[in-house]
Amino acid sequence: MIPRLDYVQCLDSRGLHRMAYWEWGERTNRRVLVCVHGLSRQGRDFDTLARELAAEYRVVCPDIVGRGRSERLADPAGYTVPGYVADIVTLLARLDADSVDWVGTSMGGLIGLGLASLPGSPLRRLVLNDVGPTIEPASLERIKGYLGQPAHWATVEEAAEAIRRISLGFGPHSAEQWLELTRPQLVPDGAGFKPHYDPAIAIPFRAMTAEHAAAGEAALWAAYDRLRCPTLLLRGAESDLLSPATAQAMTRRGPCARLHEFAGVGHAPMLVQPEQRAVVRDFLLAP
Repeated sequence: MIPRLDYVQCLDSRGLHRMAYWEWGERTNRRVLVCVHGLSRQGRDFDTLARELAAEYRVVCPDIVGRGRSERLADPAGYTVPGYVADIVTLLARLDADSVDWVGTSMGGLIGLGLASLPGSPLRRLVLNDVGPTIEPASLERIKGYLGQPAHWATVEEAAEAIRRISLGFGPHSAEQWLELTRPQLVPDGAGFKPHYDPAIAIPFRAMTAEHAAAGEAALWAAYDRLRCPTLLLRGAESDLLSPATAQAMTRRGPCARLHEFAGVGHAPMLVQPEQRAVVRDFLLAP
């Protein structure tokens, strides 16, 4: 089973850009699941989960602008969560979806949180994968260390090993699973490969000050407190991005999320392993 690739035009400050999205299952299925990836990843991260759920859902996995098959922005200042939320609203109009379920990993969770907090939001159920309103500063520094840095690898295997070293938080995967996660993450570059994202996504990320971070955290908590949809919070037990204190607070505030932790995993569970997929599936398909 392989996904269909399609595109939708979205508006930005300089004009239009095309956002790619991967689609699984029947297009006529009114039950829609949107899965959105992390900061420097792309929609094919959800292949394993999408295959499993394609019988129940029309599963849509976008490449957020600047990643994967989507176009790059002329103005890097547009690489922000509010801009991504606007793109997703355009995508949902294309899908003609009255309501959707959402699985968001890291940045994808923040996009889902932003969308779910809007008046009249179509989100029915929300899965936040290892992310919350408070993001630990140490994890931001770790990400700054590699995001947008020039990289070139001679082979897919060399790339897989290099990406594995900066992605140990993803948890254990077989060699086959890791290669499946790695291949869509690469784009040909001369005689080898480079990361399949715009290095300029790092510009607004690096420009973030402590004041910006504090204001963003307050806005995210306010958005979280407005949520009313059933919410599942996943956490890697060794995560350096989502602290135990933040996760516990999320079980008491807003939608009072149901929390599930995965042992032996940091930031972030990739929802490839059967036990991780089962938790998501049970939540989404529960009566």
